[in-house]
Amino acid sequence: MNPHNRRGILTMMSAMLFFVTNDALVKIVSSELPTPQLIFVRGAFTTLLLLVLVVFTGQGAQWRTLRTRSIPIRALLDSAATFTYLTALFHLPLGNATAINLAAPLFLTLLAIVFLHERVGPFRWLMIVLGFAGVLLVVQPDASGLNAYAWLCVVGTLFHAGRDLLTRLVPAHVPSLLITLSTAAMVTLLAGLWTLTDTWLPVSSHNLLLLLGASACLAVAYQLLTLSM
Repeated sequence: MNPHNRRGILTMMSAMLFFVTNDALVKIVSSELPTPQLIFVRGAFTTLLLLVLVVFTGQGAQWRTLRTRSIPIRALLDSAATFTYLTALFHLPLGNATAINLAAPLFLTLLAIVFLHERVGPFRWLMIVLGFAGVLLVVQPDASGLNAYAWLCVVGTLFHAGRDLLTRLVPAHVPSLLITLSTAAMVTLLAGLWTLTDTWLPVSSHNLLLLLGASACLAVAYQLLTLSM
């Protein structure tokens, strides 16, 4: 196997592990906090963590590399994916939402064929389908959870696939950590505007710790996903 493909597979698998952990943590908090406030608090923690990493690694000096059209479009797509997917997640069994979201490779492969003109043979299609079937066997989605929120989750998954496709179009000289930071900052900014339409509730120390853990998982997952793409 091509070593680049091997690294891509390993980083993608690791990213999915952190994404699912993040999903589980925010779903716990979602019973006590409004969706926009939850996304904003988690996003603020994530952005702060990434900003510290950017400063620590010295990548902040390369901020001008972010001035490429694909990066803000990617950040907007990720924001749309976050809002739609989490709204669906809070109204669906975790297994159902996970199963739908992990269909993203199917959508991404279709998008890559259409927009990047990549060639995908029968063997790769078979592996993708078998992988998704394996996901279904593990998470065992509940048929009762197939409702309007399930379709909203599909929309969020399509946005995720579009985000990942755009990652391939970002110039190679742009540091991956800066791409990750720009995405987290955009999600936080838009979630902050969304909170203006809702009432803020007090956040317990327990929920703050859960959101801090979720933000750490999200920061790692974002970075691994960017590296994988």
